Amino acid sequence: MNAHQVKEILCGNGFAFDEERDIPYGKQLRFTNGSVVNVFDKGTVTPQGKDVDLVKDLLGLTPGRKASDNSAQAIAPGSNNKVFVVYGHQEQARTSLDAMLRRWGLEPLILDQLPSEGKTIIEKLEKHTAECQFAVVLATPDDVGHRAEHPDEQAFRARQNVVLELGMLLSKLGRSRVAILLHQQENMERPSDIQGLIYVPFKDNLEKDAGLLLAKEMAHAGYKIDVAKI
Repeated sequence: MNAHQVKEILCGNGFAFDEERDIPYGKQLRFTNGSVVNVFDKGTVTPQGKDVDLVKDLLGLTPGRKASDNSAQAIAPGSNNKVFVVYGHQEQARTSLDAMLRRWGLEPLILDQLPSEGKTIIEKLEKHTAECQFAVVLATPDDVGHRAEHPDEQAFRARQNVVLELGMLLSKLGRSRVAILLHQQENMERPSDIQGLIYVPFKDNLEKDAGLLLAKEMAHAGYKIDVAKI
């Protein structure tokens, strides 16, 4: 990978290029958010500075991940900024998520804010998920449950509609394009028989605790997010 390719990938995913410097046996690329990438003549690439993990993900330097290919991962025209959002009863968490996504230049699609057009909830979900390439499920401790006659196993869980919609989104979009923001994960029961999902835990500050991790997953899915706004 050369310096031009690195610059093209990162700028295509929301990074703003600052300057290029000569270093021994290579080039150093600097970006306005504080990220620095050293690209050596032999093809070695070493990120440093800010957002190192995100840069590694985008450049395919994280094991098991390929470099972001903007042509291959392009999202359908007109829908490249839409994100489907599922949530329970925590209005504050939903408001924080909505504000964060909008500041990133994205358009959250929230089911109860979309026109019904005579459709059932499931029909609405099926229609509008076709407009998105990524979904965020806000799993908050709204309900309490346990096995019958086992009250000692009592634990918080997400609303049943949230779990149902999560399953539909996994079927529609695939596991790599659905992120579950898990509030107070130490007290939360996760849906059973589902492995390999993207869980992003947060406590009281959704944006501080979960913002960067969510942005990394969405950038890998092809969304262009200005890292300076994270």
